[in-house]
Amino acid sequence: MPKRYPYGLPEHEVEHGVPIPVEELKIDEKAQRTLNEQRAAGIAKNMVPEALGTIVVSQREDGDRYIVDGMHRWHACKLRDIPILIAEVHHGLDQQEEAVLFLIKNRESSKPTPLDEYKIGLTAGLPLFVDTETALRKRNLAMGSTGTNTVGAVAGVLRITDLYGPETLERTLKVAEDAWGRTKETWDGMLLGGIGMFLGRHGDDINDKALAEKIGKKDPAFRWRANIVALASAGGTRHSGTGSRVSTCYQLIVTTWNAGRRAENRISAA
Repeated sequence: MPKRYPYGLPEHEVEHGVPIPVEELKIDEKAQRTLNEQRAAGIAKNMVPEALGTIVVSQREDGDRYIVDGMHRWHACKLRDIPILIAEVHHGLDQQEEAVLFLIKNRESSKPTPLDEYKIGLTAGLPLFVDTETALRKRNLAMGSTGTNTVGAVAGVLRITDLYGPETLERTLKVAEDAWGRTKETWDGMLLGGIGMFLGRHGDDINDKALAEKIGKKDPAFRWRANIVALASAGGTRHSGTGSRVSTCYQLIVTTWNAGRRAENRISAA
């Protein structure tokens, strides 16, 4: 299935091989991953200056230069008192576009954490992240370390929005809460993924209240999770990755929904 939310940038001037004094470079935390000082120190310790490569910089209209990609090399150079870095300089980008450029540059390299990517995606104003944030806020939830009011399954939640839309994500969050209450276990990624897949594929034929009642009555969230892990791994004989567990959860929800229904009213697993 093609991505519903592509990343894009306007045409703009780019200079290559530009030497820039380390002390002139700045960081915008809203458009950048969190600095890992231990990682930077490790780079500094093992640094080969001739192999530093090129960092990516955005030069704003006021002349200030902000690092888009290469923050840890920059910090390592500060630790080693290396005065100059070579940069690929992008002109005319605003903060949102810098965040988009960061995400594009890091797709195939050292990826940011899912939560960092989410925060930067919001700064970039990318619809995938904005739509997801809107759905979370409607349920009085935030993205973060999993807790009663925070969801840690960043990739799983984004996938629901990407594949089925923010309305399905909002329905998913409500069904999960109605079924299991507002607990840490409620926001497990495989459970949300399974519910999202079920609603994404069959939502037009589903009464959300009835679905939540059936799911909640069958088992609490922690037991659903344990059963899914056991079934997906099947004693170690099957692939037990996240995708497999989400599919297993979906299959269990189909079975739970169909229980007690006449054959003509049952849903076939897609």
